[in-house]
Amino acid sequence: MGTSQTDLELVKRVQAGEKKAFDVLVLKYQQRVINLVMRYVHDQFIAMDVSQEAFIKAYRGLKNFRGDSAFYTWLYRIAINTAKNHLVTQSRRLPASDIDAQEAESYTGAEGLQNMGSPEEELNKNEVHATIIAAFESLPDDLRTAITLREIEGFSYEEIAEAMECPIGTVRSRIFRAREAIEEKLGPVL
Repeated sequence: MGTSQTDLELVKRVQAGEKKAFDVLVLKYQQRVINLVMRYVHDQFIAMDVSQEAFIKAYRGLKNFRGDSAFYTWLYRIAINTAKNHLVTQSRRLPASDIDAQEAESYTGAEGLQNMGSPEEELNKNEVHATIIAAFESLPDDLRTAITLREIEGFSYEEIAEAMECPIGTVRSRIFRAREAIEEKLGPVL
């Protein structure tokens, strides 16, 4: 039985009144949601509070979940919206980037960031790091979200289309444009 099938069975059990089934979903996705929210609030304790709020919203809205998308895709949207709403209520600026520097090392072209040792290599690492952050910060929200869902969260194109509520062709275009923009800015540094 696949993950989405298992999740759907748990959702049906919750909808039928079995509250303990939701505990299983929380345990399964709690850390992923906290990590996701951390990209917005940058404070572990606040991220835990916001994540808890997201799960409460999900629980309350579960009666309306029809299974048109994967449960985590649906939960992801709730978590992102809850994090953004938290920032708005705190009168804080939305994050400039949906991913942090440590995750940026996993991108193509960042191989030089590993196994650093000499001062020259450290200087290069800092320059590449700053360039990656600047490249992500300069991306429009739609491109940044698409590349984050694909490269960091590991979503399929179909799941990204569901999460972003747009056609798959648009998702592919956004990811291509985001990669192209990042590579263009990294080119001179690498």
